Amino acid sequence: MADATKRNEPIVKHIYTADPSAHVFEGKIYIYPSHDLDHEQVSNDNGDQYDMEDYHVLSMEDEGAPCVDHGEALHLRDIPWASQQLWAPDAAYKNNTYYLFFPARDKDGIFRIGVATSASPAGPFDPQPDYIPGSFSIDPAVFVDDDGRSYMYFGGLWGGQLEKWQTGTFNPDAKGPSGNEPSLGPRVAELNDDMLTFKETPFEISIVDGNGDPIPAGDEERRYFEGPWVHKYNGYYYLSYSTGSTHKLVYAISKNPQGPYVYQGTILTPVIGWTTHHSIVQFKDKWYLFYHDSSLSGGADNKRSVKYTELKYNEDGTIQTIDPYNN
Repeated sequence: MADATKRNEPIVKHIYTADPSAHVFEGKIYIYPSHDLDHEQVSNDNGDQYDMEDYHVLSMEDEGAPCVDHGEALHLRDIPWASQQLWAPDAAYKNNTYYLFFPARDKDGIFRIGVATSASPAGPFDPQPDYIPGSFSIDPAVFVDDDGRSYMYFGGLWGGQLEKWQTGTFNPDAKGPSGNEPSLGPRVAELNDDMLTFKETPFEISIVDGNGDPIPAGDEERRYFEGPWVHKYNGYYYLSYSTGSTHKLVYAISKNPQGPYVYQGTILTPVIGWTTHHSIVQFKDKWYLFYHDSSLSGGADNKRSVKYTELKYNEDGTIQTIDPYNN
């Protein structure tokens, strides 16, 4: 897309956007971000400052083309089961239908994952009356494989409540592993063909090092925190994610979409702002990384803006590390 200067600018500046999920639909790039608002909230590790309540869909016709805001696609008030915090969404196409997957807190304050549908990739989206049975935590990412099977990856620590679900039921007092204990991995579940329900009980993905040993919870440079994304390249599945407190995007690879995944390295070094969240998409003959930072808001972490840059592979399939401010 255009040049480095263009890529280092937010794709829209009239609203704050974050957590971009990019897909190619109908020959365009469609971006499904969360929508940061000018709410003044207490900032804490539970993410109370991220008090988003609607989604806008963005699109670009081609490389360097203006980014179009298609307006409000879904609002909290229209989701019967949800009480607050429409965090990072994703989208998929199947059954001649566009599906928007999103997390929100239910009436008991527990994060669940819902689905809304539309005949258009731009929305508006009509939500299902209830969340996906058996769903929990945040950051849904849906990958439709070449064979038509669909998988949802999800889960985030701290505010995302993933560590509260280690026994399979919600325990508000549960703590995550620490030190040399294996870190928590994202969850995965194959979706039924209707894209509205799980085909199986979600289970944990194993992320291991080159020796096959689990990445320990104390290894904050490599351990999973939130924001899973899966794409496929040259026969391998690439699981990328945020490390959280070290503010990096890293990745691991597997021959199986459900893992285990072997850690490889860093995709994106830290951006301005605490959070980092992304997607990876192929458009025509190039690959792109969509991400966010807080540069437009002057560093306000709950007011982020989506950006993108080209992503490049080495001949051995490894991904070249990107410096967001020198690329």
